[in-house]
Amino acid sequence: MAMAMAVAVFHPDRLRCSSSHKQQEFVSSAPELVLKKGGHNYWQWQEHKIHYVRQGHKGVPILLVHGFGASVYHWRYNIPELAKTHEVFALDLLGFGWSDKALIEYDPQLWSRQIADFVKQVVKRPAVIVGNSIGGLTSLQTAVLYPDLVAALALVNPAGRFQSRKAQVIVEKPTKNTAGWPAFFKARDWARREALLFVFKQLNQRSRIQAALNNVYRDKSHVDEFLIDSILEPAADPNAAEVFYRMISRFLFQPSDLSLEKLLRDLDCPLLVLWGESDPLAPSSKADKIQALYNDATLVKLQAGHCPHDEIPAQVNARLTSWIASLENLL
Repeated sequence: MAMAMAVAVFHPDRLRCSSSHKQQEFVSSAPELVLKKGGHNYWQWQEHKIHYVRQGHKGVPILLVHGFGASVYHWRYNIPELAKTHEVFALDLLGFGWSDKALIEYDPQLWSRQIADFVKQVVKRPAVIVGNSIGGLTSLQTAVLYPDLVAALALVNPAGRFQSRKAQVIVEKPTKNTAGWPAFFKARDWARREALLFVFKQLNQRSRIQAALNNVYRDKSHVDEFLIDSILEPAADPNAAEVFYRMISRFLFQPSDLSLEKLLRDLDCPLLVLWGESDPLAPSSKADKIQALYNDATLVKLQAGHCPHDEIPAQVNARLTSWIASLENLL
């Protein structure tokens, strides 16, 4: 699912005209974020153009951070509802959504720096940060690295790993007969690149995107034409395949040594964990372990898959607003 979602950079032009009747029935009971040609708002970050949405003008600010390959539009049913009582922001992480598809080297701290600067320059006061999947892990890291900018943190089926109990294997670098190694590494890198570009091309098909979404949504009826089109369209960006390759190769072949234990040990703010129990990417025992590692965490398990905020938005919105209301004296 993560790699399938990596082609997602939502494109406005064809989304509404392709929406099915099933989708219209689903969204009729909830307000929906308007898809605007050209996007909503833009913020210049370093040398990059970053897309974001802002709604509401009162209450504690909320910043929504999407998962791998998604965009602000994955919060399509959350932003309008939360904006009734809060100032709500959602941004596209660099490389996703309508933000620039920068041809840079991506690292685990990049998006945390982006979020921190966004809070400082755009939100302009500490915010409640809500993150899903890799956006959850990034939000957690942001709260640890920039505690003065994060008033509270909500994780929705966050990505991230726990420390391995297996002994680390140390492989010594060869000291003799190394003349052929440069050619070997060059061939290896070429093979990896070709393989990942092939994967990108294969995933950029409606049937495969639908299958990937069906795998992570408990209620398959929510995998509508709107959602599928919003994932397919972004691959038209000329840099999409290269960004996919750079991200996946970085996180797959050069993983960070940051673990959830380390991050939770250094966290110092209110924490809400919303967990879809039918998530095939991680069992609900992961949520239990997060709560055990952070005693003050509030854990709510929901009947949904990996993206409860899009699958059961009314429940997620209600949980978020009631939890934030309970923290009013602390925020």
